[in-house]
Amino acid sequence: MVNFLLGLLIGLVFFWWQRSRASNRLATLAQRLSPEIADYPFSSTSQLALAIAQQQQVQQQLQQEVATYRQVLQSAPMSYLQVDDENRFLWCNLQAQELLEITLEDYPHKPRLLLEVVRSYELDELIEQTRDAGKLCQSDWTFYPVNADPTHLLEQEAYALRGYGLPLPDHHIGIFLENRQESVKLAQNHDRWTSDLAHELKTPLTSIRLVAETLHLRLEPPLQGWVDRLINETVRLSTLVQDLLDLSRGDRNLTTTLQLQTIDLVELIHSVWHSMEPLGREKQLRLQYTGFDRLLIQVDPPRMHRLLVNLFDNSIKYSPPHQPIWVQVSLDPPLSETTLGGSDRQVCLDVIDYGAGFPEKALPHVFERFYRADLSRARSPLIAATPSGAKLSKGLVNKSSPSQTADWQPRGSGLGLAIVRQIVEL
Repeated sequence: MVNFLLGLLIGLVFFWWQRSRASNRLATLAQRLSPEIADYPFSSTSQLALAIAQQQQVQQQLQQEVATYRQVLQSAPMSYLQVDDENRFLWCNLQAQELLEITLEDYPHKPRLLLEVVRSYELDELIEQTRDAGKLCQSDWTFYPVNADPTHLLEQEAYALRGYGLPLPDHHIGIFLENRQESVKLAQNHDRWTSDLAHELKTPLTSIRLVAETLHLRLEPPLQGWVDRLINETVRLSTLVQDLLDLSRGDRNLTTTLQLQTIDLVELIHSVWHSMEPLGREKQLRLQYTGFDRLLIQVDPPRMHRLLVNLFDNSIKYSPPHQPIWVQVSLDPPLSETTLGGSDRQVCLDVIDYGAGFPEKALPHVFERFYRADLSRARSPLIAATPSGAKLSKGLVNKSSPSQTADWQPRGSGLGLAIVRQIVEL
């Protein structure tokens, strides 16, 4: 009897210890699932059941949010696709399926590499760039769809795409794609219309100028002033037409028309200023050059000459009298710094005058065609840089008097800086 009672006591103690241990585990698990549950005056089993119910509710809410976001992406007017950390295609919306010609039925079992689904190395490069940078990245390229049916090769149309790479958790990448083909076509039609109009105007303007110059020789001196004004306006319109033609040719031909030669940039700067010095002499302007005595670079001489003419012409037009026009040539990085064979070094050309300057809000638009800023609210100098292999800045220091600033009115066609930017980008 004593042995039975002793065994029963040991069994009850062991049972109580096991139950206490299980209760502690349940309480710990319930607290992990929902920390506020620990304050409730319930048993461990009830706390765990309540925590599980709350977690199920949270999971349902999260699933509903995921379904909502997935539905938003499906209905979005922009294409979206997602890849994992190994660039395997995971999911895309309907817009991306149509744009990239993706058939999800062809990939039912396991994730495939993105390049197997979409043959676009530019897209793959954007993904790698986004993953390395760890921030939003953007890229533009032309996408050429691949069709397995050889009978449809001539029907395939290339698209101008703009992609935005978005880094996601676990090294996943989301890509938003924008079809910019309509914008490209609109810009091409606009340039074609401008070019055609310029061609149509060139011949009659030449005829008008010839007639005016012939009349100028046959009229009495009191009437010649009117003909002079007609000739000047005709020359101005002819220059505008030629600028439009130059811009159109540059857009069409891009780098195929470049004739690179090794020239001395410093010598070219002085040569261009010498040709324009009569215009500067009227306002008693002078050139102040700082930089290298000689700098050999490879450029297209006619285009570089045109670039300098446009910059000097702007400075001469808008500078107050008796002021210098500063020109500085430097290297970035300087010669004192080490570069890999000098391949990354850029030539920086700064043209600085004492004109009224641009207002700050005009800075994003100064290189747009036909844009002419209202300088009545100018406050700060312009520092503009082109996004290509050479840098260009034109500073306008606001040192003119208030009356000079107020009386200044934009002159010219608004194409000078547009041509400068196009030449630098080429």
